Amino acid sequence: MTPFLKRIVVSLITFVLCNQTCTVLAQENRIDTIRPDAPELAHYGTYQTGVKTLHFTHENQLDIVKAKAGEKIPVYNRPLTVEIWYPASLNADQKAGSTPLHAMTRDGITEATLWGQAVRDARANSADGPYPLLIVSHGYPGNRFLLSHLVENLASKGYVVASIDHTDSTYQDQSSFGSTLMNRSLDQLFVLNQMEKLNKETTHGLKGMINVNITGVIGYSMGAYGVVNTVGGGVSEAAVKSPIGVPDSALEIRQSGNANYLASIDKRIKAAVAFAPWGWNMGIWDKQGLAGIHTPIFYIAGSADDVSGYRPGVRNIYENTINAPRYLLTFENANHNAGAPIPAPKETWKYSEKLHFIPAEHYLDAVWDNVRMNNISQHFVTAFLDKYLKNDVRKDAYLNVIENAQDGKWSVATDGSYNTDHTYWKGFPARTAIGLRLEHQHP
Repeated sequence: MTPFLKRIVVSLITFVLCNQTCTVLAQENRIDTIRPDAPELAHYGTYQTGVKTLHFTHENQLDIVKAKAGEKIPVYNRPLTVEIWYPASLNADQKAGSTPLHAMTRDGITEATLWGQAVRDARANSADGPYPLLIVSHGYPGNRFLLSHLVENLASKGYVVASIDHTDSTYQDQSSFGSTLMNRSLDQLFVLNQMEKLNKETTHGLKGMINVNITGVIGYSMGAYGVVNTVGGGVSEAAVKSPIGVPDSALEIRQSGNANYLASIDKRIKAAVAFAPWGWNMGIWDKQGLAGIHTPIFYIAGSADDVSGYRPGVRNIYENTINAPRYLLTFENANHNAGAPIPAPKETWKYSEKLHFIPAEHYLDAVWDNVRMNNISQHFVTAFLDKYLKNDVRKDAYLNVIENAQDGKWSVATDGSYNTDHTYWKGFPARTAIGLRLEHQHP
């Protein structure tokens, strides 16, 4: 058999085995799957991980859901459930992956059981702490587990990650869209302050674990809308006056140029990741507002996004973030779910009478495999955050790559070393960097 035929046979066997394995893993709702063709930095880090659930209350917030035209907007104490992943030290009787995560799915009725590596309430590993903090926001609707594949992975690499259930925007309490517009960035900033308090107290076992002065924010869709606003992208005047928005122009406190808004931009936030940020096509953003971003930011989008849009859409947000180091990773032909949601839980594969569609559509992409996209996101988000939050200059090589992946050349000598004309994306195995584009601009 010729070497070429041998390679074909091996590839076919690998494909069959991978398909069988992926099917089993999908049935188990794994969030920790790393495909054999995953890029280098997708793999889990050296830390064992713990997970715990905490409940915070943000007092005296505007109750947008109960607002009525012509009346003063009432206030309420806003509850927020937060899932926290962190580096941990497991006891002898604890086993990685032994903790199920019980997550509500898209219909707001059906609960899925997810499996990863973290152990519930495991003892925190403070040996190398305090660790940079990451704050994560889901889409509308969504929940704190929607990006759990990414957050657990990052915790294993030396981050403390707080993923928020945004009230009025989860699968089970989806309500006024105006509440989401108003509260996304406010929730992120509030949780940042709560994590600072946790770092000083002994109650929840995270004392000394969290370096809030080195914080990153991560969001998907409306969560990414919040990220853009949190790091300096003030909303437009049109957004404040929009009929789909917040009553009585209350959103002006998050508007570009507003004194209170400018004062809220938190210097502790050093980096941001925005998956499919929403708003450009609805007039939420303009050039003036986006020029207010100075924080390094990594955008991720699908070129066929029909929710946030791509061109026009996410690409316009990227192009107008002119005062920050910024990246744009594009999944060619992917839709709105590019790289962010977990694989569709098995409980979502059947038609929903409530939703009148198959809930799995909320997670899936028609072209790309979820795990493949997740692995690529894990790779690039790791490189970006390590660079800007840990000052790891070695990660530059994973970010400073030829723009179009398919234009890279794989050129390796017989001893395994790279030839001088090797331009393939660093960390990607041969024949795997395709369908992707990574752009990078400085202020």
